Parts: sequence; C-alpha cells; structure tokens
Amino acid sequence: MSHYWLTSLGLYTVNATYGDTIIMPCRQEVPDDLMFGKWKYEMTNESPVFIAFRSSTKKSVHYDDVPDYKGRLSLSENYTLSIKNARISDEKRFVCMLVTEDNVFEEPTIVKVFKRPSQPEILHQANVLETEKLKMLGECVARDSYPEGNITWYKNGNVLHHDAGAVVIRLENTVDRSTGLFTMTSSLQYKPKKADAKAQFSCSVTYNGPSGSETIQSESLVFDVHYPTEKVTIQVLSQSSTIKEGDNITLKCSGNGNPPPQEFLFYIPGETEGIRSSDTYIMTDVRRNATGEYKCSLTDKDLTGSTTITVHYLDLQLIPSGEVTKQVGEALPVSCTISSSRNATVLWIKDNTRMQTTPSFSSLQYQDAGNYICETTLQEVEGLKKRKTLLLTVEGKPQVKMTKKTSLNKASKTIICHVEGFPKPAVQWTIASTGTVINQTEETKYVNGKFSSKIEIAPEENVTVTCVAENQLERTVTSMNVSAITFPETDEAEDRNDDNTEKVNDQAKLIVGIVVGLLLVALIAGIVYWLYMKKSKTASKHVDKDLGNIEENKKLEENHHKSEA
Repeated sequence: MSHYWLTSLGLYTVNATYGDTIIMPCRQEVPDDLMFGKWKYEMTNESPVFIAFRSSTKKSVHYDDVPDYKGRLSLSENYTLSIKNARISDEKRFVCMLVTEDNVFEEPTIVKVFKRPSQPEILHQANVLETEKLKMLGECVARDSYPEGNITWYKNGNVLHHDAGAVVIRLENTVDRSTGLFTMTSSLQYKPKKADAKAQFSCSVTYNGPSGSETIQSESLVFDVHYPTEKVTIQVLSQSSTIKEGDNITLKCSGNGNPPPQEFLFYIPGETEGIRSSDTYIMTDVRRNATGEYKCSLTDKDLTGSTTITVHYLDLQLIPSGEVTKQVGEALPVSCTISSSRNATVLWIKDNTRMQTTPSFSSLQYQDAGNYICETTLQEVEGLKKRKTLLLTVEGKPQVKMTKKTSLNKASKTIICHVEGFPKPAVQWTIASTGTVINQTEETKYVNGKFSSKIEIAPEENVTVTCVAENQLERTVTSMNVSAITFPETDEAEDRNDDNTEKVNDQAKLIVGIVVGLLLVALIAGIVYWLYMKKSKTASKHVDKDLGNIEENKKLEENHHKSEA
C-alpha cells in the first residue's frame, strides 16, 4: 500500500511499505497529441535509467532490461507505474515522461520505503542478579527495521536512564547488506537493590513508519535478585493455638534473604549449645519443662530470632480413689486437688449426674454409695481434660424393726419386717413355736440400703413370729408376739420414710415449743399479778393511817377553840 505526500520542496512523494506494491501515478495530464510515455529513475551522480515505455498509437508496452525490476513492473494506460514487492533499493527519484511531437513533459516522484521491525525481545538474560553488583541483565534486540529505530529500557514501566555505576546502556545497530534492513541491539548492565526482587523489566523500539512514529513493546521479565538475610524469625507450626503435654512441636526458622538460608542453629531451653539443623526442628511428646524461650540463628552470622512456648499441663489427685468400702456411720474425707498451668474448672459427677457441691461425708449413709467422678478441664486448651473415679461402697450390718396391723375386715394380720443393711440382707420368716418357715412373703424395692418384707397370717392362737435378716456381716434375729385373730389388740403403726419421720419430729418439736411457751407466759402473768396485789395492800394501810391522823388533828382543833371560849 502506498501513501502519497507533497514535500516542502514541491516534490511528490510516495511512502510504501516493505514488500507491498508501489503505485506511482503520472501526475501530468495526457496531451491529445501524445506519442508515447516513459518512466525512468534518477540517482545522484548517475545517468538516468529507463525502465518502462508505452506507445499511445500502437497501445504497446515495453519494459527495459533492468535486473532490479525484472518482472516487477506494470504500466497502465493512464501511465501509472506499479512496482511489486517493494524493496529498500526502490527508494529513488522516479520521473514520468510524456512525449509529443513538439514537447516533452516530465513529472518527478520520490519513493520512500518503510519496514516495521520485529517485536523486540530480551536475549542473553541473566540467571540471577545480586544486590550492589553491576551485572549484564540482557540484550534487547529488534530486527529488520527500516529506517533504523531506537531502543528504550523500562523498569516497572518507568524509563531507565544511563547512570554510571548503576545503569549502563549501550546501543548497536547493524545493517543487512542484501536487504538494507537494520537490526538494533541494546545491552543493559544493572545494579539491583532488594526492592528489585519483583521488578518487571522490558524494552521497546521506536521507529518511523509510513504514518509517523510508532513504538513496539517487548514482553516483561522478572529477574531473580539475590540479597543477604537481614532478619531471622522462628515460629511454631501447630494445628492448635495452644500446646499441651504429649504434643509434638515443630519449630521453623526462616531468614528474609534470597535465597533463604537452609541451615540454622536452634537453642532449646535447658541446652547450652545450639543444635544445628535444617530450617525445621521437631520435638516429640513434650513435657511441661519444655516451657520457655526458643531461639534460632544463622550459622555464619549473628542474627537471631526468638519465641516463647508454654506447654500446658493438668494434674488431678483424688483422695481416696478407686474402690473404697466403708461402714455406715463412718466419716470419709474426700479431696480432689488440681495442679495446672492455668485456672481449671472442677466438676463432680455421681452416677452420671452432675453434683452441685463437693462431696463430704461426716457420717456415711447407704444413699452415699455410688460412682463419684472428679473431672477437671482447661477450657483454653483443646483436649486437656483429666478425671479420676471413686467407687464408694457403704456396708452395714442388718438392722431390723417389726410392725403389725390388722386388716379392716379383722380376717388377717400383716406383719412387716423393716430391714436396713448392705450387702442386701436375706430375710427369712418363721413361727417360733413350731419352727415353720413362712415362704409366702412380699418385699418392697431395695433402695439406699432399705427395704421391707411382709407376711399376712390369720393365727388361731397366740404365736411368736421371727424375722431373720442376714448378710455377710451379721445375722440379726427379731421376734414379735401376735395374738390370735379372735383377740383384739392395738396395732403398731408402720414406719414411714425418713422425710415423713422428719416432718413428724418437726411438728412434735413445734407443739412442745408452743406448750412450753404458753406455760411460761402463764407463769409470768401469775407473778406479775401477785406483785400487783401485794403492792395494792401496802398502799391501803398507808391511806388508813393518813386518814387517822387527819381525824386526830380535827379533834385537837375543836378542843382548842372550846378552851378559848
């Protein structure tokens, strides 16, 4: 494709792209008496060279034998000359000649050829850059350009300028003599800093094209920048935020250099010398004495990092613990002692039920028996929980009390044997006089070491009934006289449960208190009344005496008046 321009000198210019077809119109009006037209090119200090001829009368075209243009020319009827496959060597001054019988008309055209360079690329790239060292970063190469272009280097999109000792740029252009095309090569020497570790380097080529100045960018590259370690850090690699006894600890040491250091010295609490290792150090099944400050440092430089590790622990001591057997009525002190790295919560459980208070036994009862668990937990430490068990057994010899009652229809009598003891006593009923064993018995549920066994009889004569309660500790025999069914007798009330007994006792105490209070009130009232009566009599005597004295005074005055008369 050709572009047409008129220069400041008035010359007509055609801008062509390398490899395209150059089209040059003959910018002269074709005269009516035209005989023929010709095209020639002119070069400085050289004779003109004719390349094409066209006759207006014979309508024939002739191309001169010029090697550079063989097979490339085409001359149209309006004398427009076309040159295929534009080359750099086509940059010449071409002249269109129109010839008549009387005159020769000439119109010159200047041809300019442009070639877009290839996309620049960075070659001979440095494998690694080191801080504070000037080193060849690479060469930016743009090939096959015409005219020659200019190369610019960039870092993170900013233009790099020559700076002695830090940035050194050299440009070299070469030309291919066979094609006339230029290759531009620019080398960059660079002294990086630590901040350049992720910097993007690129280059561009700027050239003049048919339409003006154009720029082509290269791909960006990031170079590996080596710099020394300036800081060492140590960290604990753990799935949990806290560490407890029995856990494994993995320590990782790292330096901020590039490449990072691969070997360190680890300093462990209790160890006087550093332990040489890779960047990780593993401790298994740690104990509480592993708590402390951990350090690591470079093997060849005095740079150290440190961290503090706390190994949490939880100890529980239950006294007594395990299986414990005591006698009913005995005292049993119980203590659950906790030792931990942080405040721990304590929970008591009896027979799978949470207790509200700590168990304490001043006098053991059968209901105190059971499976006690003291459990403690460190809430802030996952998985740190301890528990111990006290399996308490309360034993007691059989205690027996017998009661009786007559049925409402007076047809039978029920004898009840109230039994306490553990292990559960076996109960046997017999008639004392005959030794007959009574097998038809009925027992209540055995709860908290207590139950009752009862029989129902209708004796025709007075009998003595015996209740025998026996366990591994003792054999207890209790008897009761029972009258014949035909003889009336006062029935004994059955024992009620402990709660009812306590309520009855409380009511009895209340009644006694009221009676005693009323008696005290009556006594006080009697004493007050007696004192009042006694005081009243004394006052009466004094009044009588005073009245007597008044009468005597009256009589004396009367006698005195009489004597004066």
